[in-house]
Amino acid sequence: MSVLIVVESVDGEIKKSSIEAVSYGALLAAKLQVTPVAIAIGVQDQAALQALGKAGASKVLAVASELLKQPQVLPYASAIALAATQEKASVVVLPKSTFSDTLASRLASKLKAGAVTGVTELPDTSAGFKVKKSIYTGKAFTHVEVKSAIKILTVAKNAVQPKEDGGAPAIEAFNPSIPESDFKTKITKTEKASGDLLLTEADIVVSGGRGLKGPEHWGIVLDLAKELGAATGCSKPVSDMDWRPHHEHVGQTGVKVSPNLYIAIGISGAIQHLAGVNSSKCIVVINKDPEAPFFKAADYGIVGDAFEVVPKLIAAAKNYM
Repeated sequence: MSVLIVVESVDGEIKKSSIEAVSYGALLAAKLQVTPVAIAIGVQDQAALQALGKAGASKVLAVASELLKQPQVLPYASAIALAATQEKASVVVLPKSTFSDTLASRLASKLKAGAVTGVTELPDTSAGFKVKKSIYTGKAFTHVEVKSAIKILTVAKNAVQPKEDGGAPAIEAFNPSIPESDFKTKITKTEKASGDLLLTEADIVVSGGRGLKGPEHWGIVLDLAKELGAATGCSKPVSDMDWRPHHEHVGQTGVKVSPNLYIAIGISGAIQHLAGVNSSKCIVVINKDPEAPFFKAADYGIVGDAFEVVPKLIAAAKNYM
């Protein structure tokens, strides 16, 4: 028996959220007294595969098929379902993302499994199998009981601290036989978001709003992000006005983020924006309007002009870093 953990990657580089999912899966496997097994599709680097062992995986199934180089729901679901059957998995764990949520539903159909997305804690197995998940865009939580023989969980970012003390995993080549009918979709072009860090993977996010008054003033956001090793985001009005690219739009209709630190500069805090950031561990708001609604959701607030406050933060970050 095992817990199977699905590893997501970009150009062969394993996502941080996947490392967290592996650690979550390892803790769950220990609780269930089964083996934590990771499946990595399209990852060739041996050091990256070994890192999954440090995160807690006892075994790694490495899938190197060229047909699976680009993420596609149907063939990925078939490959993972075959791995789950081979490893006798009672639980399949995935890192939460737009792709994995879709993948989880397809896997649930293939494995006749119950699926829960956005899980925030290890399940309570004292009387059945109950998991805690976020609902209403992170405004509340609920507990869901899963009664199926196989369970599928997508794990929210920051649900668990990644392990770094695991051993060397057994790495096995896994070559699943995928039906030709699964390759109905042909990917002709892939456009990637610019920037060094993906918003969804960043530990720190620095966002700006209309309070910056124009794209020509965005340098202070970029400079602060650079000093902190952060990704950059923006509010919806900013992307609508083409001050910043649309892939940086953070909010209910944009990218939802869960960093350890979210810094909002000149953003009033409309409910749509809050819905995209309220899973952040710590929120810092900088706004010259003391009545800005964002202050009610902030862990720390600075009432002041961004053009005076942010340069001081940049200078402090340079001295500290």
